[in-house]
Amino acid sequence: MQTFVLAGGCFWCLDAVYRTLRGVSDVVSGYTGGHTNYPEYEMVCTGTTGHAEAVKVVFDEKVIPASVVLDVFFSLHDPRQLNRQGNDVGTQYRSAMFYTDDAQKAEFEAARDRASGYWDGGIVTQIAPLTTWWDAEEYHQDFFAKNPGQGYCLAVALPKVNKIRKSYAEYVLAS
Repeated sequence: MQTFVLAGGCFWCLDAVYRTLRGVSDVVSGYTGGHTNYPEYEMVCTGTTGHAEAVKVVFDEKVIPASVVLDVFFSLHDPRQLNRQGNDVGTQYRSAMFYTDDAQKAEFEAARDRASGYWDGGIVTQIAPLTTWWDAEEYHQDFFAKNPGQGYCLAVALPKVNKIRKSYAEYVLAS
């Protein structure tokens, strides 16, 4: 099993997408990359804690290759947008990959390089060492599944889920 920590806008979208993939055994929403201990959602939303909304994606490389997990990341958000994704604006919504060792850093750099081949305009995704991880509040975990009719889920998360289901159909869990 391997774990990647990825940030690409609101963690609800990343969580929703990764939970649809075979080989992903766990997704945890949380905060990392900041300077405040015990951050809470309301604090992170101010943009003053330095934290990014992120997900820990735990997966089995025998079922889904690491390269696919990372290519999905670069497909589900726009890595050219600095400190934002769509209407979500602030450093907490930055595109970032947090590595745990040199091998993971190299994997992340290779994925960014692959993505630059299909994203025009320069990728701004930060690749940084993983610092302290803070789990987000329980109501953020598996938010999309718990709140399928919520406006943000319908307008923002669902289109991303559908895009990945189509583009990576061979890795999607059976419905």
